[in-house]
Amino acid sequence: MNFDNGFERGDEFNSWDQAEQKAIKAFELYEDGQMNEALTAMNEAIDINPANDRWHFNKALTLDAMERFEEAIEEYKCALNLNSGDIETLNCLAVDYTRTGQYDLALDLFSQIEKTDPQFEPSFCNRIITYTEMGNYDMAEQMFYLAQQINDSCPLCFYNIGNSFFIQGNYKKAVWCWQKTASIEPNHPQIDYHIAQGFWNQGEKNKAREYFILELRKNPGDKEVIFDFGLFLLNCGDTANAREKFHRIIELEPQNAAALFYLGEIELNAGRKEEAIEYYAQSMRCDMNMPGPRFRLAQFAHQNGEKEKASSLLSAEMELDIRRPEVLEAMGVMMMEMGQTDYATHCFLRVSELQPTNAMNYYYLGKVLAARGEMEDAQQFLDYALELDCDNNELVEKVLRIYLAAGKSRVVLDTIEALNRHDKIFSGLGMIKAAANFKEWLKKLKIKKGCFVDDKKYSS
Repeated sequence: MNFDNGFERGDEFNSWDQAEQKAIKAFELYEDGQMNEALTAMNEAIDINPANDRWHFNKALTLDAMERFEEAIEEYKCALNLNSGDIETLNCLAVDYTRTGQYDLALDLFSQIEKTDPQFEPSFCNRIITYTEMGNYDMAEQMFYLAQQINDSCPLCFYNIGNSFFIQGNYKKAVWCWQKTASIEPNHPQIDYHIAQGFWNQGEKNKAREYFILELRKNPGDKEVIFDFGLFLLNCGDTANAREKFHRIIELEPQNAAALFYLGEIELNAGRKEEAIEYYAQSMRCDMNMPGPRFRLAQFAHQNGEKEKASSLLSAEMELDIRRPEVLEAMGVMMMEMGQTDYATHCFLRVSELQPTNAMNYYYLGKVLAARGEMEDAQQFLDYALELDCDNNELVEKVLRIYLAAGKSRVVLDTIEALNRHDKIFSGLGMIKAAANFKEWLKKLKIKKGCFVDDKKYSS
């Protein structure tokens, strides 16, 4: 049969057909997880026919999958310019506004959707996330209950409100919600992993282990789960299995800096110093911006008397976003011992922001300020340290020794009096008190001698 004399397609129709084929190909690539190739095919389709709102929408979904949220926002806007009332596009745009911290814009869009279609459940479900990230947990819970009135079997609603409870430290409720998600949607991404985290934070380690294993049976190559399971095992004291988990990550990703670092921690705790140093050095080479490896290497350098090397490593570590108070405090102590008082002060001040009731940190802050000759400011921090932990004999002794070394014997005696330690004199405190009394006696003796000489001069 010959169709040569049949209907002929024009050039414009052929180009639009090509665009359709490219869009179909982009979808197939997207489904296969080939996001870069999908994005290329989608761009080619849009170049031919830029007036198709669904293609802009699909391109935005692809960009979302690549975590290029700002670009995705622009594509959703393009889709809305072509089809302004599309609720699905409005919802996805609001979600990306939440992802990028533009909460007011997200809430405005969700409200617009609610007015257009009060039964569109995702506008309530997704607002759970928005309000949770804003710290407005009551409104997050309210959105959950409103969503439930529309669809009481939405696994994502239970998942989202579970996250909200977890952030608030209500781990029992979080676990209940996540288990509800798992019962509705057993293959929900990482759901057993989240349940494991909830049980871990409740201190129910056997159940946590059970759910970690369940998750890894489903997804044996999930590096995030393997890594956290390794941390969990370390926390449980199971270093052998923890080491195996971190080695498993290295098999999957040889340049994984975090896994290398924790292998170093395991070697350090086992007393294998050279092996630990090698892991820390590897970790630092893999990720120059990861906190931890430089700190450990600085500790080794400090112990070996390599002051310049330790100082250089610590200075570089301070450029990173260090959030662990115990690490900052240890860095400050090393800096102080090396005479780097400005850096040390910075470390201790940062700890005071993270742990405003850490008495020992205020002692260190007072000590470094005293070393800088800023005794008035030092005394404020030292007094506050004692106010926070006045029953700590070691701390009391350390504070009083700083006062004694600074020539403030009267402050020493007044502090002992204020602490009401007359019935609790321990050996160190007794010696300090005796030294302070002796210095006070010497001061009085000098005054008396000075008066005697003056009187003698006057009488002559």
